[in-house]
Amino acid sequence: MQAVELQHGPWRLALRADMGGCIAGLWRSGVAVLRSTAPAELASVRASGSYPLVPFSNRIAQARLQWNGTSHPLVQNFAGEEHSIHGLGWQRPWEVLDASDHFAMLSLEHKSGAAWPFAFDCSQTFRLSDAGLEMTLSMTNQSATPAPAGLGWHPYFVKRAGSRIAFDATGRWEMGRDKLPTVLASSTGIQQDVALLEVDNCFEGWSGAVQLHDELLHTRIASNLNRVVVFTGPGKDFVCVEPVSHANNAMNMLATNDHSTSAPDALGIKILEPGESWSVQMEIHSEPAH
Repeated sequence: MQAVELQHGPWRLALRADMGGCIAGLWRSGVAVLRSTAPAELASVRASGSYPLVPFSNRIAQARLQWNGTSHPLVQNFAGEEHSIHGLGWQRPWEVLDASDHFAMLSLEHKSGAAWPFAFDCSQTFRLSDAGLEMTLSMTNQSATPAPAGLGWHPYFVKRAGSRIAFDATGRWEMGRDKLPTVLASSTGIQQDVALLEVDNCFEGWSGAVQLHDELLHTRIASNLNRVVVFTGPGKDFVCVEPVSHANNAMNMLATNDHSTSAPDALGIKILEPGESWSVQMEIHSEPAH
């Protein structure tokens, strides 16, 4: 086990570098902000508080990447899924490059292979401040050719009594039974109580901020990305608020060219030239509700 724990003011952060570079727990004055487990007790990354999404988010249909006229078979990397899901960073051990009382940096290096045909390296930073947690996720293309890239996070926020979510957006990808996007519908986002909310969609034109209020905490999630996946249901004890760079299955939608938005920028696909780097940010700020 390779655990890193940070502390600053009322904030405590626990990381498991060896388990997908994930967040085991995030607490404010002992109250869990994310789904939180003592790092030594965390059984799997899928039970963590958050994990990084790299080099793509959500799903790539049938675990086969269509790119520049070539079909690249990927790995079906999650039981019960016919697709490749959430990239590969969450299933790899990360190296701790730096750690102090309130800051940590992790790194990951990927050689081209079955999980992803393009080589890259990646880093995460975590910084605690008086307001909360600030994170970055950065990626550099180490291939000899331009490569598609996607970044994001998959945090699980605690759902409590009285939880309410609010954010603005301009569109929402409707989902088929295969968990892949079908059409882009108009949407203003979500402003409602969470108890009966059932959603698993990627929202376009996200304003960059989400408010989560409940009986204990008022939490604000912010990012410089302009898409967010929201996932929860009445039987779930969490609300996933996932800042992401691209639409679900965006790289294959671009290849099939069956959407009016099928352009790399429109779908959020970043194309990195050899040696080019890219970085995105996310913040989680919480205050007591009373």
